[in-house]
Amino acid sequence: MKVLIVEDEPFAQQELKRLLSGTGRDISITGCTDSIEDTLEWLRNNNLPDLIFLDIQLSDGLSFEIFKQEKILCPVIFTTAYDEYSIQAFKVNSIDYLLKPIKPEELKAALDKLDAVRKSYNPENPLPFDLARLEQLLSPASKEYKSRFIARLGDQIKHIGIEDVAWFYAEDNVVFLITKSNNRFIIDYTLDQAIRLLDPGRFFRLNRSFIAQIDSIGKVSRYFNGRLVIEMKPAAPEPVYISRARAQEFISWLDR
Repeated sequence: MKVLIVEDEPFAQQELKRLLSGTGRDISITGCTDSIEDTLEWLRNNNLPDLIFLDIQLSDGLSFEIFKQEKILCPVIFTTAYDEYSIQAFKVNSIDYLLKPIKPEELKAALDKLDAVRKSYNPENPLPFDLARLEQLLSPASKEYKSRFIARLGDQIKHIGIEDVAWFYAEDNVVFLITKSNNRFIIDYTLDQAIRLLDPGRFFRLNRSFIAQIDSIGKVSRYFNGRLVIEMKPAAPEPVYISRARAQEFISWLDR
């Protein structure tokens, strides 16, 4: 069985490879990608695998964007550390949904499920999942988003209200919070962690290095090869680009 792994965390990618090698099945990893853009390029230049393991929260956005741009005619098993996307996951051709850290017995059960449905699998139509049960189990409470961040300032600890945040920026494994008054603070979160704590109506992951608050978006211009270039307020230390794969999602976010 030929497998494509789509996962933006190197440790999680290696752990999934290890778990797959321990299943006793004849599995060949034909590719590993870590973003929407890289995955779309891989899919357009390679034969479809027999199965895709697909992380939902990638470095350049939600992996559901891949289905909007390419028709995926093979089974998918979604993986993620968060269960808030379960309903969306099962509405595409998903065989199963695994929460990280993935347990060997749950991986085995997902592969067994693939075996069970393979004979009747029709890639042109979604598989029959019990969406009502999933909704009952996974969508009971509204999510509360972060209202402030703790930042380091020398030996001092400072709290910054979310209303004062302009954007976040990652550089050399350090994440900075930039305020609307252009003050810079180090926070103890990765961008992947921060975006999961922020209101998606107000904040958008522009690329691997930037998260922007809606008021910090200045001029938006078309750029080479379908990308967008953004002027930040306050100004960023480098040009801020949005990939072609995320451009339409960003424009839709602006238009809410």
